[in-house]
Amino acid sequence: MDLPKKGQRYSIFAVRTTSGQEKTAGEMLRSKASLKKLPVSGILVPEMIKGYVFIEALGPNTIDELISGVRHARSRTKGTISSSDIERFILIKPVIEELSTGDQVEVVAGPFRGMKAKITKVDKVKEEVTIELLEESFSILPITVHADYVKLEKSGSEEHG
Repeated sequence: MDLPKKGQRYSIFAVRTTSGQEKTAGEMLRSKASLKKLPVSGILVPEMIKGYVFIEALGPNTIDELISGVRHARSRTKGTISSSDIERFILIKPVIEELSTGDQVEVVAGPFRGMKAKITKVDKVKEEVTIELLEESFSILPITVHADYVKLEKSGSEEHG
């Protein structure tokens, strides 16, 4: 991958791919860009978007040359993509940011997997939540688990607002 030289401006282009083959197409495009020394500075294959890869390159002609003859790379979409539009695919928000006291969650890992619970305390520094199991027929003391062990089912604010 190349770095832009002074005065050169790279743009981000979307390339349509075969759905389910985004990673394969991205790897083949990276390999071809490196082999032919094309002015490509990056290739992004976000898991959330099926059928597309994003390529940062000097211009549309570079993209056209890059995807020519590459299996699973279909076509370049018209126009460019702004970096703010794809920023959300690069920056991953930790699970703990979405959780708050009173939220209803499902435990997705550990010995209480599959049980519903209510969050009683959130420790963002340690990335832990304290939960009370809702499905238990007997009362268990509050349990503290890592935030990755729970999945938000219903926000506590939905009940009040």
